[in-house]
Amino acid sequence: MAKLLQSLVLISLLSLLACGSPRSAETDSFRSPIQAIQNKGSDTMVNLALAWAEAYTAQHPGVSIAVTGGGSGTGIAAFINGTVDIANVSREMKSEEIAEARSKGIDPVEHTVARDAIAVVVHPDNPVDQLTIPQLSAIFTGHITNWQEVGGQDRPIVLLSRESNSGTYVYFLEEVVRQGDKESQALFSPDTLLMPSSEGISNEVRQNPNAIGYDGLGYVTPDQKTLAVAGGVGRAYVKPSVETVNNATYAIARPLYMYTNGQPSGAIHDYLEWIAGPEGQALVQELGFIPL
Repeated sequence: MAKLLQSLVLISLLSLLACGSPRSAETDSFRSPIQAIQNKGSDTMVNLALAWAEAYTAQHPGVSIAVTGGGSGTGIAAFINGTVDIANVSREMKSEEIAEARSKGIDPVEHTVARDAIAVVVHPDNPVDQLTIPQLSAIFTGHITNWQEVGGQDRPIVLLSRESNSGTYVYFLEEVVRQGDKESQALFSPDTLLMPSSEGISNEVRQNPNAIGYDGLGYVTPDQKTLAVAGGVGRAYVKPSVETVNNATYAIARPLYMYTNGQPSGAIHDYLEWIAGPEGQALVQELGFIPL
């Protein structure tokens, strides 16, 4: 009798397993695959890109978005090599980068996703409140080396910059150091301290009363002082803000971009549409950038 009962229990268990297996396989077959988007590039944009990805994937569980920084140059290189779906870039792609991409079968399409002001920042104890673009150029090229030369105290100027793979570095070099002159070969002073991130510039400015740096407006904290900037001698000095970027009175403002290979479709198209819409642009303003 005991052996009969054991046999019946075993048969029942096998029957349950046999019945359960097809249902699991059938359920798996109807499960939608995760659509993965690889997104890389600008450190200026990385916090914004992470906020977008987190909010979007919470609403769309079938989409996975991986965001990494490293700088605009890093994002562009990965995009050209075909290892990312979207490159975050805080400057326009250069003509030689576009040519290289096309030679590898990549067709760069530019999408403006937000706007930004590059704020010039100093320590709160620095008495200097305003500078012109020509003065900033002279400071960052090493022609002005003491704060006393621009109305400050008799102190040496400590220069802070992002590294050369940063889109913010490239934009500041072209529009401030070279003053928008395409023929200029001016470079940052060799004494400039190159910082690996926006946070690195912020941290150094907070603790060094002689320092001057530049950063995306979204990274400026209350314990830094932003300078009013004039486009030239005799022009108005203007501080960076949402309003002054929108009315085009602040001299150092720029769009922020995402690049895709050709016109996007599917999950990438839907994601970019969401970014440009009310929810995506609300996060732009929340993180200190300027909505479209």
